[in-house]
Amino acid sequence: MSAGREDLLALDRAHVWHPYGPMPGRTDPYLVESAAGVRLRLGDGRELVDGMSSWWAAIHGYRHPVLDAAMAEQAGRMSHVMFGGLTHEPAIRLASTLVELTPPGLQHVFLCDSGSVGVEVAIKMALQAQRALGRPGRQRLATWRGGYHGDTFHPMSVCDPVGGMHALWSGVLPAQVFAGPPPAEFDDAYAASLEEMIERHADELAAVIVEPVVQGAGGMRFHHPEYLRVLREATAAHGILLIFDEIATGFGRTGRLFAAEHAGVSPDILCLGKALTGGYLTLAATLCTPAVAAAISAGEGGGLAHGPTFMGNPLACAIANASIGLLRDGRWAAGVQKIESRLKDGLEPLRGARGVADVRVLGAIGVVQLDHPVDMAAATAAAVAQGVWLRPFRDLIYTMPPYVADEADVDRITAGITAAVAAT
Repeated sequence: MSAGREDLLALDRAHVWHPYGPMPGRTDPYLVESAAGVRLRLGDGRELVDGMSSWWAAIHGYRHPVLDAAMAEQAGRMSHVMFGGLTHEPAIRLASTLVELTPPGLQHVFLCDSGSVGVEVAIKMALQAQRALGRPGRQRLATWRGGYHGDTFHPMSVCDPVGGMHALWSGVLPAQVFAGPPPAEFDDAYAASLEEMIERHADELAAVIVEPVVQGAGGMRFHHPEYLRVLREATAAHGILLIFDEIATGFGRTGRLFAAEHAGVSPDILCLGKALTGGYLTLAATLCTPAVAAAISAGEGGGLAHGPTFMGNPLACAIANASIGLLRDGRWAAGVQKIESRLKDGLEPLRGARGVADVRVLGAIGVVQLDHPVDMAAATAAAVAQGVWLRPFRDLIYTMPPYVADEADVDRITAGITAAVAAT
């Protein structure tokens, strides 16, 4: 590594605070010089297949010519303009497209600037709507254990309160209502417990919020889609809003364009983010039904009390439109299906291996759960030695590759996971 790169790492060590870690960090991060396709090129010349899609966002890979062109064209017009009192074509087209593609009934789109903020907006929508409907006592939220909804305060309150990343904040966050984690298979007793929980707390619940079918950073668990129907019927019966957080699952990751499609269920409020721009820029969207929007608009304040500075950023919206255009040609589905098949072939031999508790695959998601915490440094180094970038956490070594990954790429990823499991 040249002196210049060494200097960069020294400056990083001195000044840059990386996520979920101390300052200074215990280990140096890997310096990325460039990225193209599914590969990250490191400062020392090594290339790694990105098994993480940059935290699940870069679904089309890097330097995609269609997305690059959309970014350049929009930058030549305007990169940003405030959304208060102004509007523009990229945001209008994006909102219209999202209404067309998402589950039926979601007609209104609030554009914001990150997934956590999108969840904050969804919660505000629920609280304001209930207040406007004459139910101001409905201020709590219900969910199930094992979830993750972001790092800002109200979203942290509906993350797993015991096993999640935010246990540090217990006693500070609002106390929400939790069911047990949803089982992988459908269980009548668990479904009945969900119904009973909602009925018992109906007078204090503004909304139920869940990640449909796949729980992401809370534990990478999969659950039966039928539970979404149970929630839909129970919430509707008691005037409680249903929020689906599809920030991780939206735009094809589970094999359907949206995970709610596995159950044929529409929520009252839907949160989208991550893959919305193909990983190019931060952007999120919170959609709701006309009933939710009408209640909020008729209530005190006359509208939703939220307005991020970079709301509806034209550059991000233009790239999102291009990214969705790539998805609309339909080829993503075959790519995800091939990835799913290859992940199953490559990871299934790990079932029953020493230290492995479970192996599970759904769409372009592959998970190996250990029976002990991951030695993150050792697992990461082992994967990098195989030419693969992974980011294990807790007891999980997992992958969410870009949809453009070919069979050789996926085989390299599963080899990297196998090496990481052996190293930890």
